[in-house]
Amino acid sequence: MGNTRGKATALLLVAQAIILVLFGLFVDYDVAAGPRNNSLTTHTTLAHYYPIYQDVHVMMLIGFGFLMTFLKRHGFGSVGFNFLLTCYVIEWSTLVNGWFGMIGSNEGRILIDIKSLLEADFAVATVLISFGAVLGVASPVQLIMMATIEVVCYNVSIYVGIPLKHIIILKQVTDVGGSMFIHAFGAYFGLAVARVLYKKSQTLSKKEGSEYHSDIFAMIGTLFLWLYWPSFNAGPASGTERHRAVINTVLSLSACTVVTFALSAVTDKKNKLDMVHIQNATLAGGVAMGASADLIVQPFGALLIGSVAALVSTLGFKYLQPILQRNIKLHDTCGVHNLHGMPGILGVVASAIAAAIATQETYKDSYHELFKNTTRTSGQNGGYQIASLAVVLGIAIIGGTLTGFLLKLPVWDNLSAEELFEDEVFWDCVETVSEDEAEQNGSNDKQHEVVA
Repeated sequence: MGNTRGKATALLLVAQAIILVLFGLFVDYDVAAGPRNNSLTTHTTLAHYYPIYQDVHVMMLIGFGFLMTFLKRHGFGSVGFNFLLTCYVIEWSTLVNGWFGMIGSNEGRILIDIKSLLEADFAVATVLISFGAVLGVASPVQLIMMATIEVVCYNVSIYVGIPLKHIIILKQVTDVGGSMFIHAFGAYFGLAVARVLYKKSQTLSKKEGSEYHSDIFAMIGTLFLWLYWPSFNAGPASGTERHRAVINTVLSLSACTVVTFALSAVTDKKNKLDMVHIQNATLAGGVAMGASADLIVQPFGALLIGSVAALVSTLGFKYLQPILQRNIKLHDTCGVHNLHGMPGILGVVASAIAAAIATQETYKDSYHELFKNTTRTSGQNGGYQIASLAVVLGIAIIGGTLTGFLLKLPVWDNLSAEELFEDEVFWDCVETVSEDEAEQNGSNDKQHEVVA
């Protein structure tokens, strides 16, 4: 695989050189970050977004990174390639987000500020979700290519709804926490790629499994994601909507966690907890709450959404994932369908219901801030939530399928059966101690204890 590593090095250096040139040609500071601009607006903008941005950044690097370290032979690759993809997508998505944002405007430069960095992190989240579906079965070259294409498709899914001259739009929907545009899109894009890249050797590999210590590391990722998910869902919001998003997300996550523990035990023959459920399904409440986090769903509604998300996610891990792998050859390493895909769809359905029953009397002055199209009725707003979901899923599945076929070409160096879920292919790993040596060392330790 030395040739593969050489290709990865060349691809990264060429991509970075191109990005460097493109930043020089297109990117500049926004007025809030410009020279000698000490206005109140500047400080307010930074103070408004930076704490949230840092929380989301922790989620991307520590949360997602460590959540994927459950594989016993792929810990370096999980957290390391997560780090690489995060940094690459921050750069690439800043450009792509900016280019799409320039459509229909007279601005000739991409102007960036702290909000631009937050939006870049949302693109990162989308790619990392897809990364989870192909964890351990895709080479670094394939991952970089997947991220490059996915960021473009992600922006297409968002901007397909904006009124661009001759294009009919669907974007005027509510999705503050990304149940639709981030979680559902990232999950089904990644699943489409995974389906195309499927090999029987993926399901037969003995390396695809966890150990006691690897599950503990993965649980660290779970806890960081759980802690900062309210910031993720509340990030784009402001004022009372941001306050409400934090409350709703905490309640949804709490209910989801309680129900997940209960379901994990009851679905086991020995009534024992499954760490796969605890690491993942406990987070489904944050995913499902995303699309309606800033809406008035009432506290009991947030608890209900979290509880249903736990049910969908836990049962998905327990029963649905093995069925999909066996019947349609869909290998989903991290179970993103159960954590992000189905809970994301659930979140959009919940937001459609919330939008359909929303009234201006209930929301007062914030009604048209949340539901921007003033010509629609509440029922139509709910319908547009579902219609937009259909468009997003279509773009994700078609885009992911085409990307998968591209990545399957020999030029991108598909991993062999021996190289699946294995760090030693790409990382300089510390030599592991054999079982015989471990037993011998254990015997020596016991002898030393007796002598002592």
